[in-house]
Amino acid sequence: MTQTAADKNAIARFNMIEQQIRTWEVLDPVVLAVLDEVPREDFVAESQKGLAFADIELPIGEGQTMLSPKVEGRILQAVSVKKTDKVLLVGTGSGYLTALLATLAHHVHAVEISPALSDVAKSRLQKHNIRNVTLHVGDAVNGFAQEAPYDVIVFTGSLPLRPTAAEKMLNVGGRLFAVIGEMPIMEATLTQRVTEDAFRHEAIFETCLPQLVNAPQADKFAF
Repeated sequence: MTQTAADKNAIARFNMIEQQIRTWEVLDPVVLAVLDEVPREDFVAESQKGLAFADIELPIGEGQTMLSPKVEGRILQAVSVKKTDKVLLVGTGSGYLTALLATLAHHVHAVEISPALSDVAKSRLQKHNIRNVTLHVGDAVNGFAQEAPYDVIVFTGSLPLRPTAAEKMLNVGGRLFAVIGEMPIMEATLTQRVTEDAFRHEAIFETCLPQLVNAPQADKFAF
């Protein structure tokens, strides 16, 4: 019996979850279910369909890349999105992480600096009838004040410095994911707003991501 493309994608998705994501300590059943539900292959270019489930960062144009599946899984597990949550995603990219977050959240505001990438993501989200997303074109490297506050904020590129301005856009109890540092040393971090004045910061794993466009830079001392 000949396998259909849908059959092959289902097997590849299963293998992605079992071999890449579970083995990277992503065990939350809600996260694993949404990774199985949202078709990753529909959020890559036609020429990249064969690589949709690979353990790599896929180039998506405009000098940007799509996060690897295991990093997407760890992000979702870390921020623990609830159905009542309002989410800010900094870097819409391919639209895939936007779709995952939207499936879990009440509403997602996704901000992309590239109009071309935002347009592609829009068509993909519409194709899957994902309506609880507002796409914005702009620079949200310091957060996106016009829709604040948020319950969850996710940065899809790295930052040399902690995003303190964005942290202040969290509701009390809110969570922010960001990869902080500079090559070759970066850490994925989770920040929680504990009270109006207090934040808890936790390093959750080591990884390296391309830096966000216009990211604030640390002062370099000259000797």
